Amino acid sequence: VQLVESGGGLVQAGGSLRLSCAASGFTLGDYAIGWFRQAPGKEREGVSCIGTSDGTTIYADSVKGRFTVSSDNAKNMVYLQMNNVKPEDTAVYYCAVGFEAEVLRDLNVRLPDATEYDYWGKGTLVTVSS
Repeated sequence: VQLVESGGGLVQAGGSLRLSCAASGFTLGDYAIGWFRQAPGKEREGVSCIGTSDGTTIYADSVKGRFTVSSDNAKNMVYLQMNNVKPEDTAVYYCAVGFEAEVLRDLNVRLPDATEYDYWGKGTLVTVSS
């Protein structure tokens, strides 16, 4: 199982960026793919999650209305579209996969915790300048 993030970079505040998460070693099916981020000196924070079977999504309050998560199961890819980015969005962004059905429980109202995921990518850095 491997997850590889890409698409990070430097972007001005108010701009947009699309992160990609390429999955290999398994086929996107009825799993949870989460996005997390960790800013320097801060704890890892859950950003979003998608159930790749029915497309259920959930977002942290800090990104709701600005970020959109989607999946292309045919390509085994998951994306995080980041719009109207802010300097506080600066962080290393990670994607992760949770294989247990329990991760998808109440996904429409509950952002899964990091401990519920089984595999992680190495991350991609997003820097937002003011």
